[in-house]
Order: sequence, then structure tokens, then C-alpha cells
Amino acid sequence: MKAILMTAAGSADVLQLREIAKPELPSPHHLRVKLAAAGVNPLDTKLRQACLLPDRLPAILGCDGAGIVEQTGSAVTRFKAGDEVFFCNGGLGGICLTSPAATPNTPHCTKNTARQNPPISACRTAPHCISVDYRMGSTDRTRQPAIRTDYLIHAAAGGVGHIAVQLAHHLDADIAVTVSDARKAGLVHGLYAEKIINYREQDFVEQTLNWTEGNGVDVVFDTVGGETFLRSLNAVRIGGKLVSLLSTPLSLADTQLARLRNLSLCYELMLTPQVMKQHDERIRQRKILEQGTKLVEEGHLGVLVTHKLPLEQQRKRTA
Repeated sequence: MKAILMTAAGSADVLQLREIAKPELPSPHHLRVKLAAAGVNPLDTKLRQACLLPDRLPAILGCDGAGIVEQTGSAVTRFKAGDEVFFCNGGLGGICLTSPAATPNTPHCTKNTARQNPPISACRTAPHCISVDYRMGSTDRTRQPAIRTDYLIHAAAGGVGHIAVQLAHHLDADIAVTVSDARKAGLVHGLYAEKIINYREQDFVEQTLNWTEGNGVDVVFDTVGGETFLRSLNAVRIGGKLVSLLSTPLSLADTQLARLRNLSLCYELMLTPQVMKQHDERIRQRKILEQGTKLVEEGHLGVLVTHKLPLEQQRKRTA
């Protein structure tokens, strides 16, 4: 089989297309998937540059994939050979994964989403963050809270951001977003964002406060980090929540400001269940993907695919 291998830490030049043997199943709980498509994530570039696990080289990068189950271990009961699945396996994964990491595909998703390299990790990360105030246990709006929540979603045209906007809209929230140009503004307008802020030309804190009559939003969803995260402390209402996907450099003054405003600072790392070996949490993440599949089937959720490349050109998307 063909695979892109990371041979060392560094630039995209360390990636090589090679013929390798099909891997054996590591345990009775694993299954092997013949890939139809794989996604490329920022995490892949970070792992390639840092190479946090040098003892595992050469290694196959990748989190997201979709394809057909080729072989199952004796303990796997959810799938059989020939089943179509998609998955997020996290990090230096390869193509053998445990059953909780995979989700059954559906005809609609196969046709419109999974075979087109979906950012599956985004579909799993965004619900965690958007559900800070909402429970994602049902796709029925009538079971959601009656009080509308307002969100500020940073980088709303990005892989995680555009999923978050759609989920917030599905849950009947009021949505403000930040984007960097007119093209991205058009994209999020089509996803029903109500307040669109070009952060290159406008002060997003000032714009957010004006939009909320000086109160600030209930939740800020930060996918940028750094200064954007710190400035967002002033865009959240007193008693609100600031959710970030990234490590954040909080000074004593920042923490005092957050405390003064009674803010809840929440962090989300999608890979925690894998790193901390949390089996139950991996199952919960799988259920989130299953709910996302239902939303796709119902027409409430779509995934923007910008590029589709053959395996031989994968280095172009990881430079």
C-alpha cells in the first residue's frame, strides 16, 4: 500500500511517498480501514515540525479519514468488513484504529461529505465548545433552552469556525463572528451569522459591545489564541464564558480581570481522550460525530472543502 511517511522533524520535505506493508491489527479491539480520503489538519503540520514522538519514526501523520473497513479484530462488534466509516484517530495514527474512534457512514454523507476529505476533527471539536451552554444530546430545537444565547466566534470561516457557526445557528443562537476579508464575510453571511466583524479593519471588542448594547456576549469561542484570546476577556459579558482551543498566556492582570468579571475560562483539546486514555470520553466524542452525521442528513450541517488532491500531492497542503 502507498503511504506518506514523516521521516524526521522539519518542513514538508521530510514527507515521503513510500510503499509499505499493510499493518497488522494491534489488538482484537482494532480495525483496519482502506482509505478513500484523508484530511489535512494544522495539527499534522505541528506534529511534523515538532516530532513529539521521535521513537516512532517513520510515521504516518493524520487524524481524519473515511473509507471502507478491511479487517476487524475479534472483539469488534460495531463493524464488519465492507462497512463504510469515517473517523478521527488523532495524531500519529496510521490506518488501524479502535472501534470507538470510528463512526458509521451514511449514503448522504458518503456522497456529499466523507469522500471529500471532511475536517472530521473540526466536526468533533466545535460541538464540545458550542455545547458549553447547550446540550447536544438532541438535534431537536424544541428541547433546547428558551433563552437565546449570543456567541462571538473567532475565525468563523475556518475549519472549526464554520462548523461552530452552523451549530450555533441550529441551536437558535445570536451569532457574531470575526473574519479577515470580504470573501470570508460572504461565506459566514450565508451561514446566518448576524454580526460580521472584519478584524483587520474593525476593533472586534468595540463592535461586539456595540452589538450587545455594552453587555458583551454570553460565550466567546476562540480558535486563534494569543492576543485575540486576551482581548476577548473584554468582549464577554460579566458571568460569561471564554472557550479556547489553544494554550493561552495569562498574566496576573489577565486572571484578575477574568475574576473581576466572574468569567469562566474553558479549554478544549480534542486529543485529550487519546493522550489520557479516557475510553468513556472517546465514546462520547464518537456520539458527537454520530449526532453530526444526523445533522448532515437533515441538512443542518455542511462541510466546506477547499481542495482535493491525490496522495502524491499531499506535501503541497502541509508546507
